[in-house]
Amino acid sequence: MNWSKDLPDDKLIDIEEDAQNSDQALYMGDSGDLSLDARRVLVKLLAGPSLEGRLHSKLWPILIRDESLIRARLSELFLELVIDRDLQVAFTRQANTGELDVPRLLRRAKLRFLDSILLLHLRQHLTQAEAHGDRAVISIEEMIELLKVYEQDDNTDHAGFEKRVHASIEKIKKHSILRKIRATDDRFEISPTLKLLFSAEEIQTLTKIYQQMATGTLPSEVDNDESTEEASE
Repeated sequence: MNWSKDLPDDKLIDIEEDAQNSDQALYMGDSGDLSLDARRVLVKLLAGPSLEGRLHSKLWPILIRDESLIRARLSELFLELVIDRDLQVAFTRQANTGELDVPRLLRRAKLRFLDSILLLHLRQHLTQAEAHGDRAVISIEEMIELLKVYEQDDNTDHAGFEKRVHASIEKIKKHSILRKIRATDDRFEISPTLKLLFSAEEIQTLTKIYQQMATGTLPSEVDNDESTEEASE
């Protein structure tokens, strides 16, 4: 709503003068002190899921240049900026505030067993591809075959299991871990962000679950305790 129409002329003049006194004022009533480019970077980080040098070549150098300012703005929202300069990937996550009770801007998405297994395979595939200097590309069919291994031998609801497999793939796609390759129907590139989303301890937990399932000691429909964060909508 535009309230300026209802303001007296002297108030409008005051607002205009305040905007002119701010070096970074971009519009009427703007009190921010970040540059336009820095604000674009901040918005991209908040919108998520990540900012990548390869995909956002104009924003990446701005992020590096104004890192301290952007990090400070995110801290005010109880968010932490994660940057990997080698991978040229950056994203936000909830800051570790200890016992301090703070509102959460990011939602936590619970991962079911098949989700975790798929993420583990994708991360391994990404690591192997990068070691050979290749793009980490995978097809829908390959992911389905990977997950079919974890169907119990005595399962009679094959259609239901296949539905859960496709649901897991769609969930990973929704979080932008998988990016569709142009001119293809079912091939996707794995985002390098995946390497940063999980700590070494979390990867060990996923690997343990993977090994237990491979030996048949863990039911295929057990939820694990892992979760990942996604940007607020």
